[in-house]
Amino acid sequence: MDESRIAREQEFWDGAFEEPTRSSAWGFYATAKTSAEYHRNLVLEDCEGKSALEFGCSAGSFAFELAGRGANVTGIDLSQNAIEAARKQAKAKDLAENTVFEVMDAEDLTFAAGTFDLVYGRSILHHLDIAKALGAIVRVLKPGGRAVFCEPLGHNPFINLYRRLTPRMRCEDEHPLTKRDLDTMRDFFATVDIRYFHLVSLVAAPFRKLPGFAVLRRCLETVDRGLFKMPFMRRQAWIAVITLSAPMTGARSDHPDH
Repeated sequence: MDESRIAREQEFWDGAFEEPTRSSAWGFYATAKTSAEYHRNLVLEDCEGKSALEFGCSAGSFAFELAGRGANVTGIDLSQNAIEAARKQAKAKDLAENTVFEVMDAEDLTFAAGTFDLVYGRSILHHLDIAKALGAIVRVLKPGGRAVFCEPLGHNPFINLYRRLTPRMRCEDEHPLTKRDLDTMRDFFATVDIRYFHLVSLVAAPFRKLPGFAVLRRCLETVDRGLFKMPFMRRQAWIAVITLSAPMTGARSDHPDH
């Protein structure tokens, strides 16, 4: 990542931790519980004794659950504020011995090849150059390792309109993933599993503070599951949970975008 992009990302995310008005606007993500739980379960699956790398960490990351279940976790972020919050949380939970947090560019990982069994993150790949990030992930994964990410998609016109109307909620360099980005993943991993979430269920967002919100959300998610059985509807989803396995080591250096 070039220095100007790094500076913009650091400024945005340091500000996100310091300004309550930014973080409070993210209450909209109350509609994303199902995708968040699905992602969490994949991350925590068979983690005891494994080495995991988290992209984008802070006090609320999965690192502490993983560490509590016997994994050795390294978390990276461009924001010094995020790293300090994660270190403080690790100390408070008595998990400092098997967690490490440091400022690092996810496109330029400094770890040795084949270090991690798992690389994961939430809403982070769409801030990165996809090919560079995937190449870095493939390099640091062990041969049987996997990567799991929960990311926004960029095809739904109504969601894109909302994004344009709320620019303060996002960094100028981020780019919700498109079909082209998902296709690029297949250049780096032999197995790419994508699960799609949240379309009609987004209608529940304005009602998130009402008593019946959870019931409404679950009902609308049932409709979503039916819609996503049709391939042409999947691109309209808000979020995708992506599992990448069988890393293709030849993609580390010969991808045209590198």
